[in-house]
Formats: sequence, C-alpha cells, structure tokens
Amino acid sequence: MAREAFLPRVAIGGVPLHAMLVPFPIVCFTGAMLTDITYSNSPQVQWANFSEWLLAVGLIVGILAAIFGLIDFLAAGRARPRIGWFHLLGNAIVLVVAMFNNLVHSRDGWTGVVPTGLTLSVITVVLMAVTGFLGWRMAYVHVGRTVGERP
Repeated sequence: MAREAFLPRVAIGGVPLHAMLVPFPIVCFTGAMLTDITYSNSPQVQWANFSEWLLAVGLIVGILAAIFGLIDFLAAGRARPRIGWFHLLGNAIVLVVAMFNNLVHSRDGWTGVVPTGLTLSVITVVLMAVTGFLGWRMAYVHVGRTVGERP
C-alpha cells in the first residue's frame, strides 16, 4: 500500500533550503582537506590558517543546513524514507568530526594539522561522499514519489 510522498517542507521556489546550503560545507570541508595536504608539503603556515577558516565556515553553514534538513525530516512523518535516517546520522557524524577537526587545527603550527588534522579532514570528506550519495539517492529516488512506487 502506498503512502504519501516525501516532499520538503522548507523550500524556496520548490527547492529545499537545506539543499541550497549543503554545497557550502562540502566546498569548505573539501577545501580544508586540500589546504591541509598543501600545508603538509609546504612550510607556509598560512595554509593552516586557511584550513581553520574553511572548517569554521563549513561548520556554521553545515549547522544551518542541518537545522533545515531536520525540519524537513521531522515534518515528513510516515512518508520519510528509511535512507533518510542514515543520511541524517551520517551528516551529524560529519559535523562532529569537523568540529573536532577545527579544535585540532586551533593548536599551534605543524602539530595542529599533521597528522591528526589531515586525517580528520580526509575522514570528513570520505563521510561526506557517503552521505552525499545517500542524499542524492533520497532526493532522486524517494522525494516526490509515493513510498512503495518503484523508481
């Protein structure tokens, strides 16, 4: 038996607000990983500063995106696809790892990035790839469809 369709509740022009915000933390966290890699191969401390700022901005916008995503998630009720739980929990883990990464980066100099900060940056990007796939799957397979309908 089909249930109601899962549709985003907080949207502008039919586009979910959380989907509009998500690219910013993706770019910031990926940029932080790239600046960490660059810093590990360079004596320029400014690369570590770039990483700190990218992580901070990514966290702020990521939390905003999470708030709007959580509103959509909770408002969906029974229409919420099961994959949404994995997407939600995975992104929460991404934000927690990024927060710890920012704390690690706040240490002074080389030890703030190599090896712990760089490792956390790589973990963050890998987790984002997984949760991004889950979000894509939810958006393009489940959103707007009746639950139980085959894609």
